[in-house]
Amino acid sequence: MRLKLSRFCITFLILTVLTLNGCANQSSISNNAINSAVAAATSQAVASNPQSTKTEDGEEKIANNTTKEVIPGMNNIPRLEGKATVVMTVKGSPITIEVDGNNAPITAGNFVDLVQRGVYDGLVFHRVVREPQPFVVQGGDPQGKDEKFPIQRLGTGSFIDPETKNVRYVPLEIKPKGAAEPIYGKTFKEAKMSQPPELNHKLGAVAMARSQLPNSASSQFYFALTELGFLDGDYAVFGYVTEGMDVVDKIQQGDRIDSAKVTEGAENLKKPNE
Repeated sequence: MRLKLSRFCITFLILTVLTLNGCANQSSISNNAINSAVAAATSQAVASNPQSTKTEDGEEKIANNTTKEVIPGMNNIPRLEGKATVVMTVKGSPITIEVDGNNAPITAGNFVDLVQRGVYDGLVFHRVVREPQPFVVQGGDPQGKDEKFPIQRLGTGSFIDPETKNVRYVPLEIKPKGAAEPIYGKTFKEAKMSQPPELNHKLGAVAMARSQLPNSASSQFYFALTELGFLDGDYAVFGYVTEGMDVVDKIQQGDRIDSAKVTEGAENLKKPNE
């Protein structure tokens, strides 16, 4: 008997794979989506195990001020104070990204810093999902720098800081609309937030991929191929494609990033202790 899935079920399964597998490799979801989702969710373990910061009563802390380190290590991540423009070139064609440090200073700062380090140059887009409905184009796994590394195994890698020799984890950072500061380390559901985020998953959104652990993002990111409102409040959007969405729409699994350069706003990137 052929399995038929409603749009709601497909959306649920996509979200399940996204959460459990940290946006691990999956090029499509077909009529056997249930088996695929289970297999994908159990076949790859995301290489991250950050510890959440908790109070004495066991509750996770939420930041009221971005200068306070409520998530261990967050003050060691560069911050973007304002906006910056990144031009990412894929197969010779540019994609212009406006990176928003006003609403996601740590997430945006991490991305701009990695761009300046050349981390994304040569990396593979290992996950492209357009069927049965447009979803995401994902890349940023540093393991993809090695052309011999199997694309099927990409999706578990993180940026290792050459100075500390440790993985740089980025805390989940989402700013509620109208709020003075972002919330850190919690999804909106966990934080019992009713208002929408300041940066949402509209077409062309650029956001951080992560595992089921809120503070497990590192270098992997994705482009939203359509409006993905069901991800709002769960994943950290940090910018938008302003030009070149047609280029994003043509990206195929296995395509590489030629280069990524900061063309404006580099002076807004502040390193730790600056």
